[in-house]
Amino acid sequence: MIGFIVAGLIIGALARLIKPGKQNLGLLATLLLGLAGSVIGGTVANLLDTGDIFELNVLGFIVAVIAAVGLVGVAETLSTRYRSRRDVTR
Repeated sequence: MIGFIVAGLIIGALARLIKPGKQNLGLLATLLLGLAGSVIGGTVANLLDTGDIFELNVLGFIVAVIAAVGLVGVAETLSTRYRSRRDVTR
């Protein structure tokens, strides 16, 4: 379980480094997006028979980072829309 959390932090941090621009995401959001990306990467690796969902392998790691980059972009878009909508109503 601790290894899964550490992997999620690493994947989330890599995703934020790869994604250009400044993201207004905290440590918890980075962790959650990295965990979600690692589950997606593990699932894809499992479907391709290269490893188990919770097993660390190269293909799963690469797919996890790519998925986390996409999730960071989605989270950034949603937070920007929420902030702009909240500012308009004030």
